Amino acid sequence: MAPDAAGRCAATWAPVPFVPEIALLTAGEPWELWDASGRDAPPFWAFPWAGGQALARYILDNPAVVRGRHVLDVASGSGLVAIAAAKAGAASVTAGDIDPDAIAAIRRNAAANQVTASVREIDVARDDAGGAEVVLAADVFYQRDLAAAALAFLRRASGAGADALCGDPGRAFVPRDCLEALATYTVPVLTAIEDLPVKAVTVYRLPRQESRGRCP
Repeated sequence: MAPDAAGRCAATWAPVPFVPEIALLTAGEPWELWDASGRDAPPFWAFPWAGGQALARYILDNPAVVRGRHVLDVASGSGLVAIAAAKAGAASVTAGDIDPDAIAAIRRNAAANQVTASVREIDVARDDAGGAEVVLAADVFYQRDLAAAALAFLRRASGAGADALCGDPGRAFVPRDCLEALATYTVPVLTAIEDLPVKAVTVYRLPRQESRGRCP
């Protein structure tokens, strides 16, 4: 079920709690939307995850990170981080996700926030960052295989000269030894999808010269 079809009835426009400058198509009852979709995967596009909120906040508060640069946001979900990068003055923004429903949602969310972003399918296990100068990824370390693929993607991007940043609320597979913490935020989240009403979320950078001895 694409967000511009039946899913539209289960989601409404709402400001992002930690990034109120941005409004997203948001499901108040995400699991009902998931049931209605008949799909195996949750509708990750339908709510602002903690890591994405923190990374978007960091980008808006530190616009020099992306200003005038070509930015790629992977595993984009709702497009929140990509929208923040566009608002912060990126020269171009590409948002990518493996889920076609997310791709549809990103287009709608970007248009509603009056920013321009290219949107395409990206699989972090298969693709690379192309010519991106900044690569952003949020909430990608919650599952072992995805975490490994995302870290490998960020390493490839960094090796090609990009700045690689990610946001994570302490998921089980975040590779802290590979990352440099830039900022930590206390982020309000939906209790329908998290175990607590607020999460401590860290924004990280992948160092260009990461310590391979410490990092698997």
